[in-house]
Amino acid sequence: MDENFTPTEKVGDKQKPSNEYDIVIIGAGPVGLLLSTCLARWGYKIKHIDNRPEPTKTGRADGIQPRSLDLLRNMGLKPAIMAHEPAKVYEVAFWDPTSAGKGIQRTGTWASCPSFIDARYPFTTLLHQGLIERVFISDLEKNGVEIQRPWTIKGFRSDEAKSPKYPVEVDLEHVDGKQRETVKAKYLFSGEGARSFVRDQLKIGIKHKDPIAHVWGVMDGVVKTDFPDIKMKCTIHSEHGSIMVIPREDNMVRLYIQIASSTDKDWNPRKSATEEEVQNSAKRILEPYSIEWERVEWYSVYPIGQGIAEKYTLDHRVFMGGDACHTHSPKAGQGMNTAFLDALNLAWKIHHVEAGFADRSLLHSYESERKLIAENLLNFDAKYAALFSQRAPAAKDVAAATEKAGAGEEENQFIKTFKESCEFTSGYGVAYDPNSLNWSSSHPAQSDLINPKGNKNRTGRILINSNVTRVVDANVVHLEQEIPVNGSFRVYVFAGNVSKTQQALKDFTQNLRKKNSFFSTYLRKDIDTVSHHERHNPHSHFFTFCTIFASKRSSIEISRDVPDLLARYRDNVYADDIWDQRVPDAKAAAHAKMGLDEESGGVIVVRPDGYVGIVTALAEGSGTVDALNQYFSAFCSKALGEPRAQL
Repeated sequence: MDENFTPTEKVGDKQKPSNEYDIVIIGAGPVGLLLSTCLARWGYKIKHIDNRPEPTKTGRADGIQPRSLDLLRNMGLKPAIMAHEPAKVYEVAFWDPTSAGKGIQRTGTWASCPSFIDARYPFTTLLHQGLIERVFISDLEKNGVEIQRPWTIKGFRSDEAKSPKYPVEVDLEHVDGKQRETVKAKYLFSGEGARSFVRDQLKIGIKHKDPIAHVWGVMDGVVKTDFPDIKMKCTIHSEHGSIMVIPREDNMVRLYIQIASSTDKDWNPRKSATEEEVQNSAKRILEPYSIEWERVEWYSVYPIGQGIAEKYTLDHRVFMGGDACHTHSPKAGQGMNTAFLDALNLAWKIHHVEAGFADRSLLHSYESERKLIAENLLNFDAKYAALFSQRAPAAKDVAAATEKAGAGEEENQFIKTFKESCEFTSGYGVAYDPNSLNWSSSHPAQSDLINPKGNKNRTGRILINSNVTRVVDANVVHLEQEIPVNGSFRVYVFAGNVSKTQQALKDFTQNLRKKNSFFSTYLRKDIDTVSHHERHNPHSHFFTFCTIFASKRSSIEISRDVPDLLARYRDNVYADDIWDQRVPDAKAAAHAKMGLDEESGGVIVVRPDGYVGIVTALAEGSGTVDALNQYFSAFCSKALGEPRAQL
């Protein structure tokens, strides 16, 4: 892990009796590993088991979408992922039958993540899931967590009335049946996959969104071929069937081929095909090109149906995530990416509840937020399949889809769907509905300063990317990456022109210091002994501050321009002086991209998972902090702000 991202502050308490844990996690796939990694870094005691003797050896998920790569970088894990030299998909190619009906021809290519999406990494990263798992496992070991293998869950009970502190009892057993243990925990999490024991025991049903089911053959191997786009992601339609090509690391390629569909007259969900049959089918589909296999690393046939769990939890003590909650086709490459965001969403909420920051009701938002995304994923999956199966895209549509429609031009359905699809597959299309975390006009926090005119950040969406210059060392940095996944709310103070905002900045920090502010209420108990080098959490485990001036770096003097409280975060003070092609005429591009006034600035509060919670103006007086006190009061465990007179 990048040492810059090594957590230096931990909140949890690992000094518990041997059979008591903060959480028991079942399954060491992507969702379980990311959840475990976050909670281990924040100091929680974890029992993590998996029924396999070792990490994934071959096959399974392999696509990391742009938003997920952002997250892995924010966790300091991207260098370890990229060290494996994964394949990168920048473009997707479409092949269809020739007009003469013999063989196939390329009908179009387009960007995997087009330029209208402001992505740091406009490509899909393709790497064997086992290698991705090992990156997480290595980080877990650094934080004292080992996956207990091969063990499985045999039963559990959740009774908060009987045992308020550790209400969940979990029965575990070695797969050989010779060793057993029962442990107590505050939480139980199922990341077991589609065949979840926990889900079955809770009697939570799976709702099938799409009545059409498919049987897929999947083959990973090294091939010898004259097909020109073998290093690209391709969807190929021919008179002999359809196939999807996915490039992989180490000269490998993955082929997805549909073996059967419930629309077939002789539909059989148990229909299979041999490795040789799939290879022969691929050869026919690729004609007039040839393909031969030098070796096959993995081959599997499995049925896929669109399904979603009716609930993600029953008591907010036993949770599920990943494939235990939602299944869908592999075509869009969303399984692992959706699992990552399930895990992150739950991790920080458990952390804030257990650390005393948030009311337990915060946990209710895990299901409502993530189930919505899964519903959207299944709807998208069906639309995506129909879009590319029912008609071959014309070259002019492909070209138009990568450009913005001109003034007064109406986009056709293909272009609209394409753009929606690209935003969703990249991960940047995730949008959470209004709730206590995501401000809207119906939120308890009400102030004329909230959602200032021109604001471009939408609550429940990822923070807009921007480049700025860090004042202390003149490094040009990605602002949204400057605060790692540390479990803290990220408070970005866009300070505009300091000559205009100097008083507003002073008032902001003076009101933060007031006894019942959201900041002062949750100060660290060890604040007087915190290291001088603690960059992100010198005052509180729950807030990290950044200050961004709409000025050249050379004109900013931290000791003169930044009030003491914010100056303590001196490594998080920035100059908004980097030109951006998306706002070419702006004097302060980051302010402009956010839709904040370059003179008067504003304040953006971003949730610990990177999604915008609320945006306010930066005003003189107490109004800005008052508005933020109201915002945090909607889910915090303590009363915030000035006591209000009762009429």
